[in-house]
Order: sequence, then structure tokens, then C-alpha cells
Amino acid sequence: MTTTDIIELLRQSRDLNGSDLHLMVGAPPSARVHGSLVPMNSDKLTADHSRELILDILDDGQRSSLEKNRELDFAIQVRDVGRFRGNAHFVRGAIEAAFRHIPENIPEMEDIGHGETVAKLCTKHQGLVLVTGMTGSGKSTTMAAMIKRISEQRSSMIVTIEDPIEYVFQHSKSLVKQRQVGSDTQNFANALRAALRQDPDVIMVSEMRDLETIRTAITAAETGHLVIGTLHTQDAPRAIDRLVDVFPADQQQLIITQLSNCIEGIISQRLVERADTAGRVMISEILMGNHAVRTCIRERKWSQLVGLMQVGYADGMHTFDDSLAHLAKGGFITPENAILLCRDKEQMAEELTASGIEVEL
Repeated sequence: MTTTDIIELLRQSRDLNGSDLHLMVGAPPSARVHGSLVPMNSDKLTADHSRELILDILDDGQRSSLEKNRELDFAIQVRDVGRFRGNAHFVRGAIEAAFRHIPENIPEMEDIGHGETVAKLCTKHQGLVLVTGMTGSGKSTTMAAMIKRISEQRSSMIVTIEDPIEYVFQHSKSLVKQRQVGSDTQNFANALRAALRQDPDVIMVSEMRDLETIRTAITAAETGHLVIGTLHTQDAPRAIDRLVDVFPADQQQLIITQLSNCIEGIISQRLVERADTAGRVMISEILMGNHAVRTCIRERKWSQLVGLMQVGYADGMHTFDDSLAHLAKGGFITPENAILLCRDKEQMAEELTASGIEVEL
């Protein structure tokens, strides 16, 4: 088996307009197309075949890391096909992998569904901005679009810390230094501490997943830097809870105070199947760090954050339910999906019914 085989699979996946390619033992190679898995042929992968396909595209250092850690994040550039983020891992002793396609051109924020509020967050010069959502919700694309906007609009030193590097930025009005965990730095926390000595104006952290990374990011945001990072949480209120819950109980009040002072905004997003055409559309909710939100965080009243988003339209806030209702009224998603995914089903049903859309609970 040669490298051409995996490249051909990646090419076939892109020909199908697939966002992801999955290699699993006992199943044929499958592409995720508009959210659904599509087998690319009828040949089931054996453990030996899967191992050979995956190891063929790794260098010696990556193979050693995979054998040692039992999983590996990496990126691969395939000529005339595109760039992919890969994750290789062991499953019941066999090696399997998933590949996510990274578009060559970084989209504009408006093209992926964000509006003036996210553009406003890009004008901030300090504070913490979080982009949250589950795996595959488009967080990396949103952050890349934000970094692109900042780079084009003002003169800054931007440092990104990624695992792996996905979108490749070009220097514009800003200079962009991209560091990859594993090859350029040992871990996120070390890279963040080092970044503070690299004269940064903006720091992007592709994943805030441990106590030291979160602590350093909040400190950086408090001390005059704009920090943009991601969290794997389902919505904006849970992002606050997740940040705080990482810390021991005796440290949480200090972190809450720091967080309430530096939070500028939380963008949460998901992808939903479209009703008007093939594909998926983004739904979002945005929590902005106004006085009421900062007070709510300081007093640890997480349950009130949804209500503050519902009444915070003037500050650019909206909830997932607002986004779902807007898209359902426009015919972009089905009323059934709006009802299924919303927080308040009765309120959603009333709002859609008032707009002349028939719904069933």
C-alpha cells in the first residue's frame, strides 16, 4: 500500500463535497457529506490495511508519538486536493483515523453566518472572547475568520497556538506567528506563557482544556491582550461554568472575579441541516460582557445568563432560540428542527405559529 491510496481517498472525499473522511476497521472508508456518513466503496478496511494507510502519511516522529501516546493530531497538505486536520488513534489495538477538510480560503465572518456583534468583538484590544460548541460545529472556522479580520484591519502582533495548525494565515496589516503544539512547543500552557514575552497584541488558543492554560489565558486577557479561545461546551452559560469548574474550590472565587472583569463575549454555535438546499447552516448564540452579565458572573448566578441574552438585543446578544426562530421563519431550516433543538418548545411553537408556520409539539 502506498501514500497514493490515502491521497486518493481524500480526493474522493472532496469530490463528494465531504467535510470529513473516516477510516475504521471493519467498515468501508466513509465521508461525512452534509452531516451524514456516506460509504465511499464496498471494501471493508482490515486492521493491516487501515494501519498501512495511516502510517504511510506520518513521519518517523509522528509515528513514534502515536505509538507512545496512542493518539495523534496532525495536519496534511495534499496537492490539488487541499489541507486536512487528522487525528490518528488506537481502537481495540488497531489504528484508525479521521480527517477534517480545511478550506484553502478563510471565509469572511458574514459568509458563515456571523453578524455585526462578532465583527465588533474583533475590534476589542483586550479581554477574553470564547468560541464554543461541540466537535464539528465550525469553531476553528469562526476563529480563523476573526483572526483574518483583525489582521486586515489593524497593525498587531498575533500569536496563535494550535494543535494542529489548520488554516494558514498570511501577514497583512498584522504579523501572524503560528505555533503548533508538539512540533513548535510542548503544550498550550507553556506556549501561552512564552507568548506573553513575544510582544503579542492578540493571542489565539485553539483549545483551552486544562487549568494552567485557562489560568494563563485569563491572566493575559486581564493584562492588556485580546485572547480568543475555544471550549467544548453546548452553550454560552455552560462555558462560564466549565471555566470555573476546572479550578479547585478554594481558587474558584478568584477566577470568577478575574473572569467577570475580562470577559468580552462568548460565541456559541452549532450546525443544523438546511431545509432550502443541501448542506448545513449555523445557528448561534452570543453573550456579551456588559455590566449585567459581569455582575451575574461575579455573583455566580449562571441560571440568569439565558435571560440576560434574551433581553440583551441592544448589546448584540441573542440566544439559540432566537437564531432557530429566525432561520425557521426564513425557510432555511424546518420548523420541526427548530422545535427539536430549542430550549423553550412552547415559546418557539407560539412564535412560529404567530408567523403563520404550522407546528406540532
